[in-house]
Amino acid sequence: MLVIENGIVLKGLNLKPERVNIAIEDDKIIEISREKIPSDHKIDAKGCIIAPGFINAHVHIADSILKDVGDGKNIDEIVKPPNGLKHKMLQVAEDDEIIESIKDSIIEMISTGTTTFIDYREGGIKGIKLLKNALKDSPINPIILGRDPIFLEENPDTIKLKNRIKKLLKFADGIGPSGFGEISDETAKIIVDECEKRDKIASIHVAETTKAQKLSIEKTGKSEVERAIKAGFHLLVHLTNPVSGDLQLLSENATNIVACPRSNGMLSTGIPPIAEIHKNANILLGTDNVMFNAPDMLREMEYTLKVTRAYNRGYFHPRDVLKMATINMHRFTGHKIGCISEGFQADIIIAESLSKNPYLSLINRSQSKNIRYVIIKGRIVER
Repeated sequence: MLVIENGIVLKGLNLKPERVNIAIEDDKIIEISREKIPSDHKIDAKGCIIAPGFINAHVHIADSILKDVGDGKNIDEIVKPPNGLKHKMLQVAEDDEIIESIKDSIIEMISTGTTTFIDYREGGIKGIKLLKNALKDSPINPIILGRDPIFLEENPDTIKLKNRIKKLLKFADGIGPSGFGEISDETAKIIVDECEKRDKIASIHVAETTKAQKLSIEKTGKSEVERAIKAGFHLLVHLTNPVSGDLQLLSENATNIVACPRSNGMLSTGIPPIAEIHKNANILLGTDNVMFNAPDMLREMEYTLKVTRAYNRGYFHPRDVLKMATINMHRFTGHKIGCISEGFQADIIIAESLSKNPYLSLINRSQSKNIRYVIIKGRIVER
Protein backbone atom coordinates (compact mmCIF):
# COMPACT_ATOMS: atom_id res chain seq x y z
CA MET A 1 0.00 0.00 0.00
CA LEU A 2 1.31 3.45 -0.99
CA VAL A 3 0.61 6.37 1.35
CA ILE A 4 1.00 10.05 0.45
CA GLU A 5 1.21 12.31 3.46
CA ASN A 6 1.90 15.88 4.65
CA GLY A 7 0.76 17.64 1.47
CA ILE A 8 -2.18 19.85 0.51
CA VAL A 9 -4.69 17.67 -1.36
CA LEU A 10 -7.12 19.15 -3.90
CA LYS A 11 -9.85 16.81 -2.83
CA GLY A 12 -13.17 15.73 -4.25
CA LEU A 13 -15.33 17.16 -7.00
CA ASN A 14 -14.80 20.72 -5.78
CA LEU A 15 -10.99 20.38 -5.55
CA LYS A 16 -11.11 21.59 -1.95
CA PRO A 17 -7.60 22.13 -0.50
CA GLU A 18 -7.18 19.96 2.60
CA ARG A 19 -4.21 18.69 4.56
CA VAL A 20 -5.05 14.99 4.48
CA ASN A 21 -3.26 11.71 3.81
CA ILE A 22 -4.04 9.32 0.97
CA ALA A 23 -3.79 5.52 0.89
CA ILE A 24 -3.54 3.75 -2.47
CA GLU A 25 -3.83 0.02 -3.04
CA ASP A 26 -3.54 -1.56 -6.47
CA ASP A 27 -4.97 1.13 -8.77
CA LYS A 28 -7.49 2.72 -6.38
CA ILE A 29 -7.59 5.38 -3.70
CA ILE A 30 -8.83 3.36 -0.71
CA GLU A 31 -8.63 5.91 2.10
CA ILE A 32 -8.35 9.66 2.67
CA SER A 33 -7.81 10.64 6.28
CA ARG A 34 -6.54 13.41 8.53
CA GLU A 35 -4.98 10.70 10.66
CA LYS A 36 -1.64 9.04 9.95
CA ILE A 37 -2.02 5.91 7.81
CA PRO A 38 0.51 3.16 8.61
CA SER A 39 2.52 1.86 5.65
CA ASP A 40 6.09 0.88 4.78
CA HIS A 41 5.78 2.65 1.44
CA LYS A 42 5.28 6.40 1.84
CA ILE A 43 5.77 9.64 -0.07
CA ASP A 44 6.42 12.70 2.08
CA ALA A 45 4.63 15.49 0.19
CA LYS A 46 5.54 18.29 2.59
CA GLY A 47 5.59 21.58 0.72
CA CYS A 48 3.63 20.07 -2.18
CA ILE A 49 0.20 20.17 -3.79
CA ILE A 50 -1.44 16.83 -4.52
CA ALA A 51 -3.84 17.07 -7.44
CA PRO A 52 -5.67 14.76 -9.82
CA GLY A 53 -3.64 13.86 -12.90
CA PHE A 54 -4.51 16.04 -15.87
CA ILE A 55 -6.79 14.82 -18.65
CA ASN A 56 -6.05 16.01 -22.17
CA ALA A 57 -9.48 15.61 -23.73
CA HIS A 58 -8.59 16.35 -27.34
CA VAL A 59 -5.33 15.55 -29.09
CA HIS A 60 -4.17 14.30 -32.49
CA ILE A 61 -1.01 12.60 -31.33
CA ALA A 62 0.18 11.13 -34.64
CA ASP A 63 0.72 14.72 -35.74
CA SER A 64 3.79 14.64 -33.48
CA ILE A 65 5.80 13.84 -36.59
CA LEU A 66 4.80 17.19 -38.15
CA LYS A 67 5.65 19.72 -35.43
CA ASP A 68 5.30 23.33 -36.63
CA VAL A 69 4.82 22.34 -40.27
CA GLY A 70 2.48 24.61 -42.25
CA ASP A 71 2.65 27.66 -40.01
CA GLY A 72 1.01 30.61 -41.74
CA LYS A 73 -1.38 28.51 -43.82
CA ASN A 74 -5.11 28.60 -43.02
CA ILE A 75 -6.88 25.83 -41.12
CA ASP A 76 -8.33 24.15 -44.23
CA GLU A 77 -4.94 24.04 -45.93
CA ILE A 78 -3.37 22.44 -42.85
CA VAL A 79 -5.89 19.96 -41.42
CA LYS A 80 -9.03 19.62 -43.55
CA PRO A 81 -9.44 15.99 -44.67
CA PRO A 82 -8.64 14.37 -46.99
CA ASN A 83 -6.29 16.82 -48.73
CA GLY A 84 -4.98 18.99 -45.89
CA LEU A 85 -1.22 19.22 -45.53
CA LYS A 86 -1.13 16.96 -42.49
CA HIS A 87 -3.13 14.19 -44.17
CA LYS A 88 -0.86 14.21 -47.23
CA MET A 89 2.27 14.08 -45.09
CA LEU A 90 0.96 11.34 -42.78
CA GLN A 91 0.14 9.20 -45.82
CA VAL A 92 3.77 9.12 -46.91
CA ALA A 93 5.36 8.95 -43.44
CA GLU A 94 6.97 5.70 -42.29
CA ASP A 95 5.10 3.81 -39.57
CA ASP A 96 8.19 3.53 -37.36
CA GLU A 97 8.74 7.27 -37.58
CA ILE A 98 5.14 7.97 -36.55
CA ILE A 99 5.37 5.52 -33.64
CA GLU A 100 8.58 7.06 -32.29
CA SER A 101 7.15 10.57 -32.49
CA ILE A 102 4.03 9.42 -30.63
CA LYS A 103 6.20 7.92 -27.90
CA ASP A 104 8.02 11.24 -27.51
CA SER A 105 4.73 13.08 -27.07
CA ILE A 106 3.50 10.56 -24.51
CA ILE A 107 6.67 11.13 -22.49
CA GLU A 108 6.08 14.88 -22.71
CA MET A 109 2.47 14.50 -21.58
CA ILE A 110 3.42 12.42 -18.55
CA SER A 111 6.27 14.78 -17.63
CA THR A 112 3.80 17.68 -17.52
CA GLY A 113 1.24 15.81 -15.43
CA THR A 114 -1.13 14.29 -17.97
CA THR A 115 -2.35 10.82 -16.97
CA THR A 116 -5.22 10.35 -19.48
CA PHE A 117 -5.74 11.56 -23.04
CA ILE A 118 -8.40 11.29 -25.73
CA ASP A 119 -6.90 10.84 -29.18
CA TYR A 120 -8.82 11.53 -32.37
CA ARG A 121 -7.22 8.87 -34.52
CA GLU A 122 -7.12 9.21 -38.28
CA GLY A 123 -6.25 6.33 -40.58
CA GLY A 124 -8.97 3.83 -39.70
CA ILE A 125 -8.03 0.59 -37.97
CA LYS A 126 -4.41 0.89 -39.13
CA GLY A 127 -4.12 4.27 -37.43
CA ILE A 128 -5.51 2.87 -34.19
CA LYS A 129 -3.10 -0.07 -34.29
CA LEU A 130 -0.16 2.31 -34.81
CA LEU A 131 -1.14 4.23 -31.68
CA LYS A 132 -1.63 1.07 -29.64
CA ASN A 133 1.79 -0.12 -30.77
CA ALA A 134 3.31 3.14 -29.51
CA LEU A 135 1.46 2.72 -26.20
CA LYS A 136 2.66 -0.83 -25.48
CA ASP A 137 5.06 0.07 -22.68
CA SER A 138 3.37 3.26 -21.49
CA PRO A 139 1.35 3.58 -18.27
CA ILE A 140 -0.76 6.50 -19.57
CA ASN A 141 -4.53 6.00 -19.92
CA PRO A 142 -5.59 6.31 -23.58
CA ILE A 143 -9.10 6.83 -24.93
CA ILE A 144 -9.01 6.33 -28.69
CA LEU A 145 -11.69 7.69 -31.01
CA GLY A 146 -11.38 6.38 -34.56
CA ARG A 147 -12.56 7.54 -37.95
CA ASP A 148 -12.80 5.99 -41.39
CA PRO A 149 -12.41 7.43 -44.92
CA ILE A 150 -15.96 6.30 -45.73
CA PHE A 151 -17.23 9.13 -43.52
CA LEU A 152 -16.04 11.59 -46.18
CA GLU A 153 -18.22 10.09 -48.93
CA GLU A 154 -21.19 12.28 -49.87
CA ASN A 155 -23.72 9.46 -49.86
CA PRO A 156 -22.08 6.35 -48.41
CA ASP A 157 -23.91 3.04 -48.65
CA THR A 158 -25.71 2.63 -45.31
CA ILE A 159 -24.90 -1.05 -44.84
CA LYS A 160 -21.26 -0.53 -45.78
CA LEU A 161 -21.04 2.48 -43.44
CA LYS A 162 -22.48 0.57 -40.49
CA ASN A 163 -20.13 -2.34 -41.10
CA ARG A 164 -17.10 -0.03 -41.19
CA ILE A 165 -18.19 1.58 -37.92
CA LYS A 166 -18.74 -1.81 -36.27
CA LYS A 167 -15.25 -2.94 -37.29
CA LEU A 168 -13.72 0.32 -36.08
CA LEU A 169 -15.43 0.05 -32.70
CA LYS A 170 -13.85 -3.35 -32.10
CA PHE A 171 -10.55 -1.47 -31.76
CA ALA A 172 -11.63 2.02 -30.64
CA ASP A 173 -13.35 3.55 -27.61
CA GLY A 174 -15.56 5.59 -29.86
CA ILE A 175 -15.78 7.60 -33.08
CA GLY A 176 -14.50 11.16 -33.65
CA PRO A 177 -15.24 12.47 -37.16
CA SER A 178 -13.73 15.76 -38.26
CA GLY A 179 -16.90 17.82 -38.64
CA PHE A 180 -20.02 18.64 -40.61
CA GLY A 181 -17.95 20.11 -43.40
CA GLU A 182 -16.97 16.53 -44.20
CA ILE A 183 -19.91 14.34 -43.10
CA SER A 184 -23.65 14.44 -43.68
CA ASP A 185 -26.37 14.54 -41.02
CA GLU A 186 -27.32 10.99 -42.02
CA THR A 187 -23.77 9.71 -41.49
CA ALA A 188 -23.61 11.59 -38.17
CA LYS A 189 -26.78 9.93 -36.90
CA ILE A 190 -25.56 6.46 -37.87
CA ILE A 191 -22.24 7.08 -36.09
CA VAL A 192 -24.03 8.10 -32.88
CA ASP A 193 -26.50 5.21 -33.03
CA GLU A 194 -23.77 2.61 -33.53
CA CYS A 195 -21.69 4.09 -30.70
CA GLU A 196 -24.64 4.12 -28.31
CA LYS A 197 -25.43 0.46 -29.03
CA ARG A 198 -21.94 -0.38 -27.74
CA ASP A 199 -21.68 2.23 -24.95
CA LYS A 200 -18.94 4.06 -26.85
CA ILE A 201 -18.18 7.78 -27.22
CA ALA A 202 -19.39 9.76 -30.25
CA SER A 203 -17.63 13.11 -30.62
CA ILE A 204 -17.42 15.72 -33.36
CA HIS A 205 -15.72 19.07 -34.07
CA VAL A 206 -18.19 21.99 -34.22
CA ALA A 207 -18.11 25.76 -34.72
CA GLU A 208 -14.33 25.89 -34.94
CA THR A 209 -14.55 28.64 -37.56
CA THR A 210 -17.08 31.28 -38.51
CA LYS A 211 -16.85 29.98 -42.08
CA ALA A 212 -17.96 26.48 -41.01
CA GLN A 213 -20.91 27.89 -39.09
CA LYS A 214 -21.96 30.07 -42.02
CA LEU A 215 -21.77 27.20 -44.52
CA SER A 216 -23.76 24.92 -42.22
CA ILE A 217 -26.55 27.48 -41.85
CA GLU A 218 -26.62 28.19 -45.58
CA LYS A 219 -26.76 24.48 -46.40
CA THR A 220 -29.15 23.19 -43.74
CA GLY A 221 -30.65 26.16 -41.91
CA LYS A 222 -28.94 24.93 -38.72
CA SER A 223 -25.67 25.71 -36.99
CA GLU A 224 -23.09 22.97 -36.55
CA VAL A 225 -23.88 22.95 -32.84
CA GLU A 226 -27.60 22.38 -33.45
CA ARG A 227 -26.83 19.58 -35.92
CA ALA A 228 -24.45 17.88 -33.50
CA ILE A 229 -26.92 18.03 -30.62
CA LYS A 230 -29.76 16.81 -32.83
CA ALA A 231 -27.63 13.85 -33.96
CA GLY A 232 -26.92 13.05 -30.30
CA PHE A 233 -23.13 13.44 -30.15
CA HIS A 234 -21.84 13.02 -26.61
CA LEU A 235 -18.85 15.38 -26.81
CA LEU A 236 -18.49 18.49 -28.97
CA VAL A 237 -15.01 19.85 -29.72
CA HIS A 238 -14.09 23.56 -29.98
CA LEU A 239 -17.32 25.66 -30.04
CA THR A 240 -15.09 28.65 -30.71
CA ASN A 241 -17.71 30.53 -32.70
CA PRO A 242 -21.24 29.90 -31.39
CA VAL A 243 -24.12 31.70 -33.09
CA SER A 244 -27.37 32.92 -31.59
CA GLY A 245 -29.19 30.10 -29.83
CA ASP A 246 -26.21 27.74 -29.61
CA LEU A 247 -25.44 28.37 -25.94
CA GLN A 248 -29.06 27.89 -24.95
CA LEU A 249 -29.06 24.55 -26.77
CA LEU A 250 -26.03 23.49 -24.71
CA SER A 251 -27.87 24.24 -21.49
CA GLU A 252 -31.08 22.53 -22.56
CA ASN A 253 -29.23 19.35 -23.56
CA ALA A 254 -26.64 19.02 -20.74
CA THR A 255 -23.86 19.14 -23.33
CA ASN A 256 -20.19 18.28 -22.85
CA ILE A 257 -17.63 20.46 -24.64
CA VAL A 258 -13.88 20.20 -25.21
CA ALA A 259 -12.32 23.63 -25.55
CA CYS A 260 -8.89 24.01 -27.18
CA PRO A 261 -8.05 27.71 -26.80
CA ARG A 262 -4.34 27.52 -27.72
CA SER A 263 -5.21 25.69 -30.92
CA ASN A 264 -7.82 28.32 -31.80
CA GLY A 265 -5.24 31.02 -31.17
CA MET A 266 -2.54 29.33 -33.22
CA LEU A 267 -4.91 28.84 -36.17
CA SER A 268 -6.45 32.32 -35.86
CA THR A 269 -9.98 30.91 -35.56
CA GLY A 270 -11.00 33.00 -32.56
CA ILE A 271 -11.24 32.96 -28.77
CA PRO A 272 -13.82 30.52 -27.38
CA PRO A 273 -16.28 32.24 -25.00
CA ILE A 274 -15.25 29.98 -22.13
CA ALA A 275 -17.07 31.88 -19.39
CA GLU A 276 -20.38 31.76 -21.28
CA ILE A 277 -19.96 28.12 -22.26
CA HIS A 278 -19.10 27.35 -18.62
CA LYS A 279 -22.52 28.67 -17.56
CA ASN A 280 -24.26 26.34 -19.99
CA ALA A 281 -22.18 23.17 -20.36
CA ASN A 282 -19.56 20.87 -18.85
CA ILE A 283 -16.18 21.92 -20.27
CA LEU A 284 -13.09 19.78 -20.72
CA LEU A 285 -9.75 21.00 -22.09
CA GLY A 286 -7.56 19.66 -24.88
CA THR A 287 -4.32 20.68 -26.55
CA ASP A 288 -5.44 19.57 -30.06
CA ASN A 289 -2.89 18.84 -32.83
CA VAL A 290 0.68 18.25 -31.69
CA MET A 291 1.47 19.65 -35.13
CA PHE A 292 1.08 23.17 -33.73
CA ASN A 293 0.80 22.77 -29.93
CA ALA A 294 2.90 20.99 -27.32
CA PRO A 295 0.62 18.46 -25.53
CA ASP A 296 1.17 20.29 -22.24
CA MET A 297 -1.90 20.82 -20.05
CA LEU A 298 -0.05 23.28 -17.81
CA ARG A 299 0.34 25.59 -20.80
CA GLU A 300 -3.26 24.96 -21.87
CA MET A 301 -4.67 25.85 -18.45
CA GLU A 302 -2.57 29.00 -18.13
CA TYR A 303 -3.59 30.24 -21.57
CA THR A 304 -7.24 29.37 -20.92
CA LEU A 305 -7.35 31.28 -17.65
CA LYS A 306 -5.69 34.40 -18.98
CA VAL A 307 -7.40 34.62 -22.35
CA THR A 308 -10.79 34.04 -20.69
CA ARG A 309 -10.21 36.89 -18.24
CA ALA A 310 -9.03 39.14 -21.07
CA TYR A 311 -11.93 38.20 -23.36
CA ASN A 312 -14.51 38.92 -20.64
CA ARG A 313 -12.63 41.75 -18.95
CA GLY A 314 -13.54 40.11 -15.67
CA TYR A 315 -12.60 37.51 -13.10
CA PHE A 316 -12.70 33.79 -13.88
CA HIS A 317 -11.79 31.41 -11.07
CA PRO A 318 -8.66 29.31 -11.63
CA ARG A 319 -10.31 26.39 -9.82
CA ASP A 320 -12.85 26.18 -12.66
CA VAL A 321 -10.03 25.90 -15.20
CA LEU A 322 -8.37 23.14 -13.16
CA LYS A 323 -11.72 21.31 -13.05
CA MET A 324 -11.77 21.37 -16.86
CA ALA A 325 -8.48 19.46 -16.86
CA THR A 326 -9.47 17.00 -14.13
CA ILE A 327 -12.83 16.29 -12.53
CA ASN A 328 -15.03 17.35 -15.45
CA MET A 329 -14.04 14.13 -17.22
CA HIS A 330 -15.82 12.22 -14.45
CA ARG A 331 -18.86 14.42 -14.97
CA PHE A 332 -18.77 13.53 -18.67
CA THR A 333 -18.21 9.78 -18.50
CA GLY A 334 -19.34 8.86 -14.99
CA HIS A 335 -16.19 6.79 -14.68
CA LYS A 336 -14.15 7.09 -11.50
CA ILE A 337 -11.24 9.07 -12.89
CA GLY A 338 -10.04 12.66 -12.61
CA CYS A 339 -10.76 13.12 -8.92
CA ILE A 340 -9.04 12.47 -5.59
CA SER A 341 -11.76 10.66 -3.71
CA GLU A 342 -12.11 7.22 -2.18
CA GLY A 343 -12.89 4.56 -4.78
CA PHE A 344 -11.47 6.57 -7.68
CA GLN A 345 -8.58 5.44 -9.87
CA ALA A 346 -5.31 6.63 -8.38
CA ASP A 347 -4.10 9.03 -11.09
CA ILE A 348 -2.31 11.74 -9.12
CA ILE A 349 0.40 14.37 -9.48
CA ILE A 350 2.50 15.78 -6.65
CA ALA A 351 3.90 19.23 -7.45
CA GLU A 352 5.93 21.73 -5.50
CA SER A 353 3.82 24.48 -3.95
CA LEU A 354 5.03 27.72 -5.54
CA SER A 355 2.52 30.15 -4.03
CA LYS A 356 -0.16 30.36 -1.35
CA ASN A 357 -2.90 29.82 -3.94
CA PRO A 358 -2.82 26.11 -4.86
CA TYR A 359 -4.80 26.57 -8.08
CA LEU A 360 -2.61 29.39 -9.39
CA SER A 361 0.51 27.61 -8.16
CA LEU A 362 -0.30 24.82 -10.62
CA ILE A 363 -1.81 26.82 -13.47
CA ASN A 364 0.22 30.02 -13.38
CA ARG A 365 3.65 28.91 -12.19
CA SER A 366 4.28 25.18 -12.50
CA GLN A 367 6.49 23.54 -15.10
CA SER A 368 7.50 19.94 -15.65
CA LYS A 369 10.49 20.44 -13.32
CA ASN A 370 8.11 21.29 -10.45
CA ILE A 371 6.20 17.99 -10.70
CA ARG A 372 7.92 15.62 -8.28
CA TYR A 373 5.78 12.54 -8.84
CA VAL A 374 3.27 11.30 -11.40
CA ILE A 375 1.18 8.35 -10.25
CA ILE A 376 -0.92 6.43 -12.78
CA LYS A 377 -3.21 3.61 -11.71
CA GLY A 378 -1.54 3.62 -8.32
CA ARG A 379 2.03 3.28 -9.62
CA ILE A 380 4.77 5.87 -9.49
CA VAL A 381 5.85 6.57 -13.07
CA GLU A 382 9.48 7.07 -14.03
CA ARG A 383 9.91 10.39 -15.89
